Parts: sequence; structure tokens; C-alpha cells
Amino acid sequence: MPESAAPIHVGQPAPDFTLPAEPGGSVTLSALRGRPVVLYFYPKDNTPGCTTEACDFRDRHDRLAAAGAVVFGISRDTLRTHAGFRQKHGLSFPLLVDADASVHHAYGAFGEKTMYGKKTIGPLRATVLVDADGNVARHWPKVSVKGHAEEVVAAVEALKDR
Repeated sequence: MPESAAPIHVGQPAPDFTLPAEPGGSVTLSALRGRPVVLYFYPKDNTPGCTTEACDFRDRHDRLAAAGAVVFGISRDTLRTHAGFRQKHGLSFPLLVDADASVHHAYGAFGEKTMYGKKTIGPLRATVLVDADGNVARHWPKVSVKGHAEEVVAAVEALKDR
């Protein structure tokens, strides 16, 4: 597997996948055609930035649902860790397990980052909005948590209006 992710481009078909989901079952992207899908990739459950981001999406869930969208958080964490994270923070959307990071790679959410002054290779904080036709409508390759969920909501609502 390559060390960094392949680029993803607006307008291209979103790479299909099937991943295990918490609270159960699995999610296949192509089965969700007909509605917008928000895929937000995050490094780790129960860390400060990831908790803030998850809660921001939780707090905007009603607006996203009103625009017809579904939201999925994706990390390399286990179903067990996801279950505790969802319960602790009352998350209203599924969390998906990408244990081998293959979906992270396909969506440009894996690569070099700097943590505490050291360069490492790992999961990146990124978001992809997939339109109802299964194409990449927006891509946020380097997410800053503050204000991000609101920006995603605005992009989803703009899809509804076009």
C-alpha cells in the first residue's frame, strides 16, 4: 500500500466501498445513490479534535437530514471503540471502520502530517461530499475543525438548490 493517498477530484465518481458500521451491519457507498453523502475522515476516537468534530456534525444532523444527506465518520478505530465514542457523545450517525486504511487512501485521507514537530504518515482529517449521483461534489483535504461542519452543511444545502 502506498505511503500517501491518491488525489481525489471534484466531478469524478466517488470510489465505492463497503465498511463495517457501528451501530451494526455495514455500509456500501453505491447503495446510497439518490442522496448526498458526507464522509468525514478523522484520526482517532476520543481525542479532543475528533470529539469536537463529531459533536459539531451531531449538532447539525437535523439540518443535514433535512437536506437529504447522510453522514458517516470514518477512522481506523475498532467497532468497540466506535461504540463507546458514539454512546459517550450521543452521536446520531454511524461510524465506519477502515482498519487497513484502504478507503482513507482512496479518498486522499492518508499521508504525511506533522504531529508535535515530527513528520509521520497516517490518517488525515479530510471530508468528502458525494452527490446523489455518486460523484465527488466537494473535497476538503486538510480540515481545520473550527467551523468545518457548518461549511459542510452549507455545501450540502447548496447541492439541494442546484
